[in-house]
Amino acid sequence: MANRKKGLLGRNWRWVLRGAATGIIAAGILFAVAELLAAFFATVASPLTSVGSTFIDFTPAWMKNFAIATFGTNDKTVLLLSLAAGAIILAAVAGIVARKKFMAGATLVVAFAVVMGICIITRSGASIADLIPLLVGTAAGLVALRYLTPAVKMESAPASDAVVSPTLQSRRTFLVRSAVLAGAAVVIGVSANILSTARNTARQVRDALKLPAAKKLATPLPAGVQAPAEGVTPFVTPNSDFYRIDTALIVPEIDPSQWKLRVHGMVEEEFTMTFDELLAADLVETYLTLTCVSNVVGGNLAGNAKWLGYPLREVMARAKPKAGADMVLSTSSDGFSASTPLPVLQDGRNALLAVGMNGEPLPLEHGFPVRMVVPGLYGFVSATKWVVDLEVTTFAEKAGYWTSRGWSSHGPIKTASRVEVPRALGRVPAGTVAIGGSAWAQQRGVSKVEIQLDNGPWQPATLAAEASVDTWRQWSYIWNGAPAGTHNVKVRAYDTDGTLQIEQQAPPEPDGSTGWHSITFTVT
Repeated sequence: MANRKKGLLGRNWRWVLRGAATGIIAAGILFAVAELLAAFFATVASPLTSVGSTFIDFTPAWMKNFAIATFGTNDKTVLLLSLAAGAIILAAVAGIVARKKFMAGATLVVAFAVVMGICIITRSGASIADLIPLLVGTAAGLVALRYLTPAVKMESAPASDAVVSPTLQSRRTFLVRSAVLAGAAVVIGVSANILSTARNTARQVRDALKLPAAKKLATPLPAGVQAPAEGVTPFVTPNSDFYRIDTALIVPEIDPSQWKLRVHGMVEEEFTMTFDELLAADLVETYLTLTCVSNVVGGNLAGNAKWLGYPLREVMARAKPKAGADMVLSTSSDGFSASTPLPVLQDGRNALLAVGMNGEPLPLEHGFPVRMVVPGLYGFVSATKWVVDLEVTTFAEKAGYWTSRGWSSHGPIKTASRVEVPRALGRVPAGTVAIGGSAWAQQRGVSKVEIQLDNGPWQPATLAAEASVDTWRQWSYIWNGAPAGTHNVKVRAYDTDGTLQIEQQAPPEPDGSTGWHSITFTVT
């Protein structure tokens, strides 16, 4: 009797695993076909992209903060892997159900497709035609599911001995069919990736683009802007190391020849601007440090670059905002929006429609062909990438993407500082220990940085040269005769008004983190 139960258990598990494999392979065909066809449509036609983007849109602030704090700039990779895991589980369930009753499993597949279709059609700029890849992919997935699912007849038996009748196709037939379809899914998926890369006009144009010289060059960096402490982050952040935090699961690919910026709303003159018109304008260069509102105390979501672009104050001057307007709602090609105070785009600061970054066209992931950069404001209310629309309006009438989700509406950057060397929990040799880091207070500048060793008195750090009030300022401190053991160093900064950085610890939400950064390290 025990052997009989063991045999039944083994057969049931093989039955379940076959069903799960059936669903997963069918889902692979569905997504592979859909992604292949999506290469001929808008980006939103990709089911995975639209589902992931919709998930991001509905992600609560606490989850977003957790993801960024835990995974940093790898948050989108983790999301994609999580979506893939979820799709595999759902596909396995549909396959198991289909082996018992095919129509029930097929209904589940259709239900999943309907959800994906809703995600696609509700994305910004989507059209009915963008559903075609999903429809064809779903049909292919159902055919694959039918091909792998045998007609199963459940025989009547006592509840304790219920067994699937032996009308299942042979194991060999199942394995052959599975291998054929799995191989087809892989080939189609690889083809989709190759086709998408080949059709990426934006990347090809970007790589060949020669930007015009700036009408007004950036002020040369003074000697000594880099702190002498070895290990302090470079004063100018290389493009490849610049942080990326945005809501785009897949980087938008915009052909500059098709790009247009619409300026409208509460203005006397509505107009559109093409990329060629933008490049022909009087461009300026400026060094500017950008900071993400999600940056935790001591975090790395800040970067400094030399930007090339057209002053937004000139754009506003041409549009002539009407009385009562107090905000500009900038919108990305993927639907993201940011609410920027209108006066910030009209004063003397170098708020730009940027086309270049560190001497080359914007990288695709940093907003190619055009993005906004605005000194003094966190990126979530100012640094719209892939920008295509500027609407002059009011804070009372409109709200940006994150503002509508509970974050602040104006987002001025707070004074911040961090210890970069020694590394947290790092080990350094006894004797002379170099300590250093960066501090920033965009639009105000940093006037003083102090450090505290092992809860002792606060001591002044040596400031590196200042490039401008819009860039971070590095600092260093040489500790001679550092004894062996575990030590703590804390840092705080003052802006040029003499205002001390906020000591109280606060999370990023809703208007930026606060607190004095400290690290522990060991002298050996």
